[in-house]
Amino acid sequence: MNKAQVFRETVIQPVLARLGEENLAAEELLLGTAVQESLNFMYRRQVGEGPAKGYFQMEPSTHNDIWDNYLKYRQALANDILSFLSNVNANKIDELETNDKYATAMARVHYMRVSAPLPKAGDIAAQARYWKQYYNTPLGKGVPHEYIEKWNKYVIGTTP
Repeated sequence: MNKAQVFRETVIQPVLARLGEENLAAEELLLGTAVQESLNFMYRRQVGEGPAKGYFQMEPSTHNDIWDNYLKYRQALANDILSFLSNVNANKIDELETNDKYATAMARVHYMRVSAPLPKAGDIAAQARYWKQYYNTPLGKGVPHEYIEKWNKYVIGTTP
């Protein structure tokens, strides 16, 4: 079993189950995001000393915005997210880097804030465009074709 499959089965699927968000489209989008952002689970800190943390490379400002402007108004969901912390006094920013389940839950919430529906399961090209638009953003350095290439290489196990 490759790294991506292990992460999918031991982290993404249990997180989505606890959040009541079990669906293949969300599962694939989270897996593709983690593979793209971390270069197949290689980096937990942004290369070049940037602020992004964890396999999803979430920046502290994004994390804090999610808490301040989304989870603050959704107490049940906020409680579910808090349940992933390693302890009640845990530093949430540190948890992004060291606690994969918390980071995955936060990445899922990041995508929940988007009004556009998730791309269909299996449509990796659409997922790549969605990731670029709503996660990496138009100003980010990532490009959809890299997402697709990494998906094929690290998830599927094929290379062009």
